[in-house]
Amino acid sequence: QVQLVESGGGLVQAGGSLRLSCAASGRTFSSYVMGWFRQAPGKEREFVAAISRSAGNTYYADSVKGRFTISRDNAKNTVYLQMNSLKPEDTAVYYCAADHAPTLSIETYDYDYWGQGTQVTVSS
Repeated sequence: QVQLVESGGGLVQAGGSLRLSCAASGRTFSSYVMGWFRQAPGKEREFVAAISRSAGNTYYADSVKGRFTISRDNAKNTVYLQMNSLKPEDTAVYYCAADHAPTLSIETYDYDYWGQGTQVTVSS
């Protein structure tokens, strides 16, 4: 069982930056692929980024590539999402998720555990 708690969301102007954190409970954090997803009002939850167990591999949605960076610190049981050059269309609730499978996935159904989400609002 893994419990995930996101933090770091807030209100920011377009062009600004935010850093999201996701703290995980348990001793097996390093055995999970970690992902970030987001859901805007009236839209489906969508993939943002994922990182492999050892942080050797990352994958990003085209919409955030070059602006967002996913990273993890297995010693701190934490995964991060650094978001730069934010746009109003990045406004959403951001969720972190854990997947026990070894391969990176962009599908919500592959992830076993989810956090409660943190709101990110980007004003124009």
